[in-house]
Amino acid sequence: MKESRKVLVAGTGKSGIAAAKMVMQMGGEVLLYNSNKDTDAQEVRANFDDPDAVQLILGELRPVDLRGVNLAIMSPGIPMDSSFITVLDHAKVPIIGELELAYQASKGKLAAITGTNGKTTTTALVGEILKKHYQDVHVAGNIGEPFANEALKTSEESATVVEVSSFMLETISEFKPHVSAILNITPDHLDRHKTMANYIRCKKAIAINQTEDDFIVLNYADPELKKFGKSKSLKPKVIWFTSHGKPEGDGLYLSDDCIFLRENGTEQVVIDVHELNLLGTHNYENVMAAVAVGLKMDVPLDEIREALKEFKAVEHRIEFVRERCKVRYYNDSKGTNPDAAIQALKAMPGPTILIAGGYDKHSEYDDWVKLFPGKVKKLVLLGETRDKIYECCRKHGFDEVSYAEDMSEAVKACASFADEGDYVLLSPACASWGMFRNYEERGRIFKKCVEEL
Repeated sequence: MKESRKVLVAGTGKSGIAAAKMVMQMGGEVLLYNSNKDTDAQEVRANFDDPDAVQLILGELRPVDLRGVNLAIMSPGIPMDSSFITVLDHAKVPIIGELELAYQASKGKLAAITGTNGKTTTTALVGEILKKHYQDVHVAGNIGEPFANEALKTSEESATVVEVSSFMLETISEFKPHVSAILNITPDHLDRHKTMANYIRCKKAIAINQTEDDFIVLNYADPELKKFGKSKSLKPKVIWFTSHGKPEGDGLYLSDDCIFLRENGTEQVVIDVHELNLLGTHNYENVMAAVAVGLKMDVPLDEIREALKEFKAVEHRIEFVRERCKVRYYNDSKGTNPDAAIQALKAMPGPTILIAGGYDKHSEYDDWVKLFPGKVKKLVLLGETRDKIYECCRKHGFDEVSYAEDMSEAVKACASFADEGDYVLLSPACASWGMFRNYEERGRIFKKCVEEL
């Protein structure tokens, strides 16, 4: 936070509240802002031990409100083209994000993970790997716990791993992890970033401040990342991983159901994938990325192997819920874009009844729908995208489609369609907004409906 004393924090969600508390802990004065004038002020103030210590502004932000303010902190959910940003620009108030605020106050070793899909699983796994070697480990960011809640708890002996989204990377300035990772890049969040070029630029920003003494873990099979990893402008040392063939140089690869590590000209088996508690090739890629990050965070390979064998799927990511009448139910509510939904569908070992649909992020569904014939027995659609997805299904000759008005109706319909040996999968390929507050709520409601069958 440098010398700033009066700080505007924009956003009253988890990140905004965490940033506000952190500023106050550092001795700063907080002006908390939400452009939604209908925000419940009492509910917001209830997050603070001293509710009166925070000045709250709802609705329009006026230039007069910024008197004495010399820093603005953006919550990641706020687009940088929001109208009030112009007010900040005219007042010459510098803007950073909650990620940057937390980074500037944090200590110890730092790893950061981004990518379109797999971030949460990989971050959680890296956290477990770090815990095998370090006494003080912090797992934060987009995974659920804002980095601002953890930053002031870190010391020079700490090891931290942060899941970072493209939204968070829009507002960094000095953020520099010792080890970064970009898992993959496929179309997502185009409702906010507008173009793929903007989205890719945000993802690559994770390495913008890294030096030759740092490391970046990249997916060798991703064309955009392969090109990025070979660019002369990239300063950190590249560690590759891939599930397709072998990478050049040091890295990890999948062959004959084993994950191999090539390092300094020698190769060794890291683990047989049958020893893992995870389904799907995409998860084996997550494991390889996590191994690479763990190694460059100085965790011995033997300790990494222990963590791999103990790790189980994170909640809402191809999470087994229950078996009923010899039908297995899986919760993949975090599959919020078509590419994530493709990976979840590929991981299902048999005929699948699929629940999908939700908020429209301007995604295209063709590649996902093309997988349905011979794999999806029935598609049950929810939310505002259901007509768009249905039309895509018709275009590709898939007509086993039903609509449901809510999750309870969808789950009951799936149970009626399923036969012994089938799989029921919630993997929406869409965001949750509109019907649910977030993907976590959607997943929990799905699980509750399944348990009540």
